[in-house]
Amino acid sequence: MLNKTQSHLRQMGWLSLLMASTMAGAMVCSHVVVAAPATADAAIGAITVESGPVGVTTTLGGTVVPLREVSFAAQMPGRVVFIAGIEGDWFKEGSVLIALDDEDLQAKRNQALAALSTAESTLRNAHVQYSRQVYTGSNMADNMGMRIPKLVDRYFTEPMSRMTGTDNPELSRRAEIFNQGTLIDQALFTRQQVIGQLQELDAKLRDLRSVAPFSGVIIRKSIEVGDTVQPGMPMVTFADTRTLQIKVDVPARLMGGIQRGMIIPAKLDVGNMRVETRVAQIYPMADPQRHTVTMKLDLPVDAPGGPGMYAEVTIPDSSMPMESLPVIPKSAVLWRGSLPGVMVVADGRDPELRMVRLGGFVDERSVSVLSGLRAGERIAANPNAVLPSGWSSSGAMQPAMGGDLSLPKVQQR
Repeated sequence: MLNKTQSHLRQMGWLSLLMASTMAGAMVCSHVVVAAPATADAAIGAITVESGPVGVTTTLGGTVVPLREVSFAAQMPGRVVFIAGIEGDWFKEGSVLIALDDEDLQAKRNQALAALSTAESTLRNAHVQYSRQVYTGSNMADNMGMRIPKLVDRYFTEPMSRMTGTDNPELSRRAEIFNQGTLIDQALFTRQQVIGQLQELDAKLRDLRSVAPFSGVIIRKSIEVGDTVQPGMPMVTFADTRTLQIKVDVPARLMGGIQRGMIIPAKLDVGNMRVETRVAQIYPMADPQRHTVTMKLDLPVDAPGGPGMYAEVTIPDSSMPMESLPVIPKSAVLWRGSLPGVMVVADGRDPELRMVRLGGFVDERSVSVLSGLRAGERIAANPNAVLPSGWSSSGAMQPAMGGDLSLPKVQQR
């Protein structure tokens, strides 16, 4: 019994000594070392840490916006009689979203149609009278009265008038033909005027309908059925939310290191998810008051969130010098909550878990290290084979101990 007690006390003493030395090492060093089972280099894929150039960055706040968005405002006064749906409802291109009362315009259009029929009848009659005058040289008055007075006029009165110069029958005939041609022109102008009225009424009737210019959803609705609207009053905002962008105002001094098509990291306000975005548009002019340039970045198709959400974009500062930092694969990082670590491999020693402070994404597969690791050291590229208890090889790439994971891709600059 005494021997068991002495053995237990010796074990407790060694345990206390081990805990004290570990705490002292944590106070002196910038990392925490945890012993892990011995494993061959081939199993864990040991690699040598290399350094790479990383630039200085600036984090800016932006807003998630849809690629295409339109706002429908009332073009005509009227009463709302139809709304296709509510916020979030999806509609195909060409769908009627809003309709206003059109009874008054439909009545005016029917009047214009009647006027058009009258103008076309007048035009047809003018053509007939013109042809009659050209081919017969007579008018309606020639068919009235007795034949003998007409014969006297034709064989006595007209020759005498021609001889005395008081009348010129040929000139009178041409004047009648010209008069009939004028009546045709007047009928044409009347018909064209009525057609213009119909086109104006049709345009107003189209303004009473708000039609989806592309497939999308209603993201904002400002009216209800029965409301009376006036020209300029906002009604519905419609957008295609399948493709999203981040809209951000960038200080003019940072625009020197940005170009269209460049890959820039961003963090979404949905689970602090980090994604890579592509510069899609750079406005050609800076804001004269704020001295910023608006820029839009394309988000991945599967990015979470929606229009109006907050996002942070990391912009490289080309005016500051670049520094060299250790660069490791993202697969080599272990996580315990938001704390990152790596398995350090030393010759003749077991792999050790070391806490590190991560910097930012260097490319799609690599991340920089601010502290806790030096270039030339060896780490496990596949730490799953020696995974300590409570740690995992997958986790959100979150900064540890104040680190920033938003450094840019220097290869894209």
